[in-house]
Amino acid sequence: MPVLAKYMGLLALMLALLTLAPLGVAVIVQDFHIAWRYLVVIAALLIFWGASRSIAEPWHIQTNEALTVVALAFVLSPLLMTFPFMGSGLSFYDALFEAISAITTTGLSVTTDLADKPQTFMFARSWMQWYGGLGIVVLSVALLMGSQIASRSLSEPLGGETLATTTRTHARQTLVIYSVLTLTGILVVWLISGNGLMALNHVLSAVSTGGFSSFDNSLAAIDNWYTRFTIIGLGLCGALPLSLYAVVFSKHWRAGIRDRELLALSVAILLVTLLLFLSLHFHSGMNPQDAAGHALFLAMSSQSTTGFTTVDINLLDDSAKISMIFSMLVGGGVGSTAGGIKLLRVLILLRLIQVVLQRTTMPSQAVHYPKLDGKVLEDTVIQRALILILLFIGVVAISWFVFLMHGYPPMNALFEVVSATATVGLSTGITAADLPVLLKLVLCLNMLFGRLEIVALLVVLYPANWVGKRKELS
Repeated sequence: MPVLAKYMGLLALMLALLTLAPLGVAVIVQDFHIAWRYLVVIAALLIFWGASRSIAEPWHIQTNEALTVVALAFVLSPLLMTFPFMGSGLSFYDALFEAISAITTTGLSVTTDLADKPQTFMFARSWMQWYGGLGIVVLSVALLMGSQIASRSLSEPLGGETLATTTRTHARQTLVIYSVLTLTGILVVWLISGNGLMALNHVLSAVSTGGFSSFDNSLAAIDNWYTRFTIIGLGLCGALPLSLYAVVFSKHWRAGIRDRELLALSVAILLVTLLLFLSLHFHSGMNPQDAAGHALFLAMSSQSTTGFTTVDINLLDDSAKISMIFSMLVGGGVGSTAGGIKLLRVLILLRLIQVVLQRTTMPSQAVHYPKLDGKVLEDTVIQRALILILLFIGVVAISWFVFLMHGYPPMNALFEVVSATATVGLSTGITAADLPVLLKLVLCLNMLFGRLEIVALLVVLYPANWVGKRKELS
């Protein structure tokens, strides 16, 4: 418990600093009825941080402790932000839903009539998506934490499928890349659209692959296709491993542009675009030009798990929804802000299937190891990928069953559950203010499970993680 308290205290300080942004906006636009709520939250966070300062920082942190800290950061922060969100006229459960959707970079919303909502509320949702996409923990590692060993454990508590070393230096590099993408995106969208506030809110959500829009009908409210594709293009940038940018802009740029996840993302988008075009043109009756535009946009949105849309998803036929369901399930790259199972894990699964088929044609004594990018896949990497895929599908199946028991159409219910678990935010219309509280909570769990990749949240719920003496390394 002292270890958890120490690092949760540092995270509380970071969250207090991040909360200064919506507080400042509330003061500037004179939303004082919301500003005092943010002051209360900041005060509570600083009090907790002050109390934790007396705890000595351990020289190492165990895997279960790192997972618990990461999970609690994403569970407790939306609970705190529910209080200021309620200042915009939302009920407790609706405010909690919006806060969880924000911090998990999902973008599902039970709020309508957004034009009537305070500007502070609109900014706060996008801002939460921005720092939720990068990760409160990564921010803290980059700016506050000193222990290299503990920093590495907190940034990547389960280890990584890539060879990148996650240290404080790497966290800072990630923060710089993320910030440059964001600032560049805001400037470009502002220049194209001429609307600075719209650019700020949408770019914060796009780079984080969050998808919160200040319009009730998302980007369908924007007539300019240049603005639409610039925004969704930023979401696509966020769906790539952030470490890849450092490689592309280095002397090893050729290796960067040949990255397997980059190629897989491109192929997936092209395939989904084709399937959606056929559906929109032949089933929905759109002319070829409109069908191509909407198909490409939706493919980029679902594959990157950004969640912006230019059409009413509920009006699409089942073939289009199925295409998008698989796209959302796969998601973006490992080490990106995107959700889903992740492209690298799907590539590992496909490689394993290929090896199994190849072994059927080989002599029984032949040795054939699965490889990716010329490197032999370690057993731990394979096991982790397969377990996460299995758990992801299990969460989707259980949640889908709950929605079916409440009488929702099977295809729409599956779409909604996958969208929440993959932290996408596209909706068939099921997610709304009148959704039963139980189902809102189910979707909240889906979003948390998806953002934390399930294992971290399961560790928090595992009693042995909290009971018993901490085992020190000898």
